[in-house]
Amino acid sequence: MKLKVVYRKVSDYIRYDLKEIVLPSSLPDPPHVVKRRKLTWHERFLVLKEATRLYGASWVRDIGPELRPNDYKKQGDAEPKKQAKDTEKEPSVLEDLAVAARGGIETLRPALQRVYMTRASNYKDALASFIKGYHEGVQQVMQSKEESQVPKDHESDNSKKTT
Repeated sequence: MKLKVVYRKVSDYIRYDLKEIVLPSSLPDPPHVVKRRKLTWHERFLVLKEATRLYGASWVRDIGPELRPNDYKKQGDAEPKKQAKDTEKEPSVLEDLAVAARGGIETLRPALQRVYMTRASNYKDALASFIKGYHEGVQQVMQSKEESQVPKDHESDNSKKTT
């Protein structure tokens, strides 16, 4: 009888537990997760085509109307170029750094130096402006104190002369 129990426990261990130890199965998805259907080859091609178009457009600094995603489909060909020139503006610091980062460390270092020098000059200008304003405020306070002290001295001099 004991032999039967031992045999059953060993066979159950090999059948169930050892199989999970050697080849573990993944956990099932939670019940609220809805599985998506598989895309067809045509849909995969369309996704890849759109992704590569957008990726290529992200590398262009001045994105033209032929590369912009879905902006110019409703308008004519002449208007987008005119509108793009009207709305063209100087790139921001973040855009400059993004473009420089794509170029590697050789282009990123001068861009970062430019940012740091700009910040340093702005800080220096702000500090100089603050000091100038502070000196002007101190001078005003000193002048007001002098003006308030001069009449007191003048009145005391008059009182001394009359007595």
